[in-house]
Amino acid sequence: MSRIGFIWVGKLKEPFSRDGCALYWKKLSRFFKLEESVVRDAPGKLPPADKNRKEGEGILAKLKKGDVPIILDEHGDRLTSRALAKRVLRWTDTPNRRPVFIIGGPFGLSDEVKQAAQGAIRLSDMTLPHELARLVLLEQLYRAGTILKNMPYHHD
Repeated sequence: MSRIGFIWVGKLKEPFSRDGCALYWKKLSRFFKLEESVVRDAPGKLPPADKNRKEGEGILAKLKKGDVPIILDEHGDRLTSRALAKRVLRWTDTPNRRPVFIIGGPFGLSDEVKQAAQGAIRLSDMTLPHELARLVLLEQLYRAGTILKNMPYHHD
């Protein structure tokens, strides 16, 4: 079974986020072995640039050999669900490689994390709160899994 990793900043605080993410995590785990790492939010008293730097250091420290960092970024590739499914297949098809989807905190990702990325995708042209972005990402990856398995979930 192929593996997919996730690195996120902060714990989910909203009940709807926790419930929705738990639902799609369970569904997605039918297709992939899922691994999650959570980076602590930087202290609130820090300026945004320092928060990004500190959280970025935590993100980079969680990456392992063979990881393919994929950031979620407003400037990332705009993909359809089918195009995402093709990328997921490509990212998970290589032995000893693991795509790792990275979502930053409220102030985004540090330049160092962006430079380390081997891919960047956007979930929307609109800005999403990072908790909602996690939920949307998990649902879209589940949708990609159903597309790859030819299951009746996605409709064109």
